[in-house]
This record gives sequence, C-alpha cells and structure tokens, in this order.
Amino acid sequence: MWLRLERTRVPDGGAIANALDYSLKRWEALGRFLLDGAVSIDNNHIENLVRPWAMGRKAWLFAGSELAGQRAAMVMSLVQSAKLHGHNPWAYMKDVLHRLPMHPNRRIDELLPHRWTAAATRETTGS
Repeated sequence: MWLRLERTRVPDGGAIANALDYSLKRWEALGRFLLDGAVSIDNNHIENLVRPWAMGRKAWLFAGSELAGQRAAMVMSLVQSAKLHGHNPWAYMKDVLHRLPMHPNRRIDELLPHRWTAAATRETTGS
C-alpha cells in the first residue's frame, strides 16, 4: 500500500512520521465508510453541533460553581438532543418545564427528547 511505502521513506520521530503512523494504526476505521454506506465520511455534522459549546467553554468557567457548570451541561445536552430529534428546542424546554412540577417521577423518562411529545392542550411553537 502507498501509505506503508511512504512511511518507510520518512525518518522516525517527526511530525510526518507521527501522522503516517496514526493513519496506519487506524486504517480499518478510516476506511469504514467505504464498506458501509450508512457511515459518514467525516464527523462535520457532530462538530458543528458541538462548536457553540466549545466556543463558550472559557466563559462557562465562571458559571458560579462546579455544580452550576454540570447543570448547564445537562441543559445544553437536552437542547441539542431536542434538535437532533427534530423538536424546536424552545418549545421542548417550555413544555417540559411547564409539565415537570406535576409529572410523576416514575415517568420522568417520558420527558426526554427521544420520547417527548408536545402537550395537546398547549401551544408549543415558541410563542
């Protein structure tokens, strides 16, 4: 294979050698998309979803406490999960927060984004 041949031509210890070694060690995984059409060639979609959180992480160092940071992370996870499941995040959070005080604890999983359905009695389009 071309990559193995090129690796023999590059001295050990350099950045190029490290990059080639990295690729060779993961060759099977790097080519998985060729064998399975359901596998994406890149992870750009996920990186675009994570970017807003990565951009704000320095600001979130000042969330107030470690517990506040953990709570912010939970809310961000719910918002992104709602988006991934095709929900309007504002409508999802508004509906869940409205229903939460009266919702039975044993059925809390019904309010997770992958199981949530908007309450029929309220408008949840964000207005």
